[in-house]
Amino acid sequence: MAASEELRGGIDLGGTKIEAIVVDADNNVLGSARTATPNSGGPTEVAAAMAAVMREAATTAQLDVGQLAGVGAGSPGEVDQQTGTVTSARNLPGWEGSFPLAAKLEAELRVPVTIGNDVELATNAELLLGAGRPYSSLLGVFWGTGVGGGVVIDGKLWAGRGGAGEIGHMVVRQNGRECTCGRLGCLEAYAGRGALELRARKLHDEGQPTVLFELMHEHGRDRLSSSIWERALKAQDKLAHELIDRAVSALGAGIASAINLLDVEAVVIGGGLGVRFGQPYVDRIEAAMQPHLFASERPPQVHLAALGDLGGALGAALQTRARRAAAAGDSRA
Repeated sequence: MAASEELRGGIDLGGTKIEAIVVDADNNVLGSARTATPNSGGPTEVAAAMAAVMREAATTAQLDVGQLAGVGAGSPGEVDQQTGTVTSARNLPGWEGSFPLAAKLEAELRVPVTIGNDVELATNAELLLGAGRPYSSLLGVFWGTGVGGGVVIDGKLWAGRGGAGEIGHMVVRQNGRECTCGRLGCLEAYAGRGALELRARKLHDEGQPTVLFELMHEHGRDRLSSSIWERALKAQDKLAHELIDRAVSALGAGIASAINLLDVEAVVIGGGLGVRFGQPYVDRIEAAMQPHLFASERPPQVHLAALGDLGGALGAALQTRARRAAAAGDSRA
């Protein structure tokens, strides 16, 4: 079937789930699908899962994937948009080197594919369609398997030399806990879901009681997903509360430090844990920021991500339209 210029796909690759959507010219979601991120097999298996869930999303929109004008994909790790490769996506299984993700997805889906950093794409979606619309500068903080960040300055994403926004790897404690990146004291080592799970397992093995792993097995999960953490908190699990409280404290310090450097107007908090825990925890993070803010008399506005779980996939789909418009010389891209 011939492709429609109006229809685009977006894939959001996360540490625990892959979400895919189909949107029309007005960014209305026509169909969606999600699946668990493979926890073995490396980038080849992950790419195959991404292609499969994109086909499923097209089917729910009563379309063939070949009718899409293009597909955008957001991935963690170091993303080279020109070559279509992703390097060192450490929160994904066996992804240490570079992998030609765009080429692999194009071969699977047989439509043009563009890729970008998952958090930058989600931040751009919030800027254009969500909680960031009133602002020309903001910091997107996505609290999930890791802690990712996106920076908007003067209405545009700031990528630096390709590594801007890595708020999860700001040091919140010198010589502190080892991060999954191998460095010490990173924000992500105290707040990322992956690091929280490692810490919970260690303390549980040392004899600290918790319902976290009982809940995980009861609900058929193989990792401590955002929903398992939420259930443990509602069950007043002491260990879960201690670890999440420490995560909130670390997020407050890390975000405030970024604000002290950038002085942006707003912070938008999303990600699997951020969206799952919702406004009460956004309020807690905002309160945890306050003691660390230099200009505490004029703090930034702090918002929950308005696009919820779909922000990353919408950002990926937006990227596809922007690239096509830029290639056509459209100044609106």
